[in-house]
Amino acid sequence: MTQALLHAAGLNTYYGDSHALRDGGLAIAPGTALGLLGRNGMGKTTLIRTVMGYLRSRGGSVRWQGQEVLGSAPERMARLGIGYVPEGRGVFPNLSVRENLMMCARPGPGGQRDWTFERVMHTFPRLTERLAHGGQQLSGGEQQMLSIGRALMTNPLLLILDEATEGLAPLIVQDIWRVIGEIRGSGIATLIVDRSVRLVLANTDHAVVLEKGQVVLQGASRDLAAQPEALAQLLGV
Repeated sequence: MTQALLHAAGLNTYYGDSHALRDGGLAIAPGTALGLLGRNGMGKTTLIRTVMGYLRSRGGSVRWQGQEVLGSAPERMARLGIGYVPEGRGVFPNLSVRENLMMCARPGPGGQRDWTFERVMHTFPRLTERLAHGGQQLSGGEQQMLSIGRALMTNPLLLILDEATEGLAPLIVQDIWRVIGEIRGSGIATLIVDRSVRLVLANTDHAVVLEKGQVVLQGASRDLAAQPEALAQLLGV
């Protein structure tokens, strides 16, 4: 059996006295795609931010390539090979597009340099016309392209996409999903959070459903897609 690239289990995260994540966990094998589903406020972003080290878990485990990394700082998780595209994009508003990208350029943990500046420009040709523009001058869609491109410049083994299509025009949404397909085809593992249950299940190998901070359903994406009643009850679709 292939060892998980990322394996998290038994995570319990609190906001003050509010128990937001209850024994949360997930597992992703190298080169595969995992969908993380749930209604708003059910713990998806909390789980991701706990894995990444932005939030602290009271117990549990996060293992990266078999090594325990629970509680590691976000910058260490990035150096280990996790690219993170956060909800809200997080581009540097006062840096140009070129500066946003180049400040993150580095080989991956194995020395790989598959994602170069030129490849990111080829993937997001709209950004070639905006290289001198500041992050705050970009449209929402362009900011999302920049956020994804910046994460790819770190040459990650795993790319986490948290609501990458939220608030974008339909044509931009199509473009983002096209890029996600290209990223998957390049061999990078992906963890995808998105409101479109249909597209998540169509573009992932496995999926996990959260409700009130707990994993309540998981399995192969094609199997979950064949359970419309359960999905409707849990996700309102």
